[in-house]
Amino acid sequence: MNNTEITQKSDNNYITKNHKYKVIIIGASTGGLKAIQPILSALPAEFALSVIVVMHRHKDTDSYLERSLDDSSKMHVKQADEKEEIKAGVVYVAPPNYHLLIEDDGTFSMSVEGEVNYARPSIDVVFESAAEVYGEGLVGVILTGANKDGSLGLKKIKEAGGLAIVQTPETSEAADMPRAAMAVARPDYVLPIEKIGPLLRKLESEG
Repeated sequence: MNNTEITQKSDNNYITKNHKYKVIIIGASTGGLKAIQPILSALPAEFALSVIVVMHRHKDTDSYLERSLDDSSKMHVKQADEKEEIKAGVVYVAPPNYHLLIEDDGTFSMSVEGEVNYARPSIDVVFESAAEVYGEGLVGVILTGANKDGSLGLKKIKEAGGLAIVQTPETSEAADMPRAAMAVARPDYVLPIEKIGPLLRKLESEG
């Protein structure tokens, strides 16, 4: 991708104060790349919310995930950085081997504390910290995965007034994570992948 394309993708940092929802966090594990790509491809370049992706991957992995998602997204996709301000119109990806947290001032922080649900980054960790910051302005999405990470965090999002979305287990490469989330969090929507992106576009317009 050339610099012009990256700049065009990066310029859409719209103020979201007039939107009910501010941030969307997508958690995935086994089969996650295939599930996330069609969701991001359904979102326009001028999407007015922030999107954060947390996916389980090996601690020594390279930037293949970020590159693959950027190629399939109209929005700019980048790895989240320590102390970086979270802006609208950008997709942030949690780095490998760090827990990603959201601070009260709307910036990222990183932690090297022990694995949670055998994972670092853990979906539960970022869900729980984001729920405290964004409350009813947060949308949590759980996709395919082979463990239960994200279920307790999604429950926290619901308790804080946010919205919970889960991929249908039948359409998941690994159904354990969606099933755990459904059992614990009582999600607002349980949808196949092809319907999640359009729903997020609809949520963007809610004032």
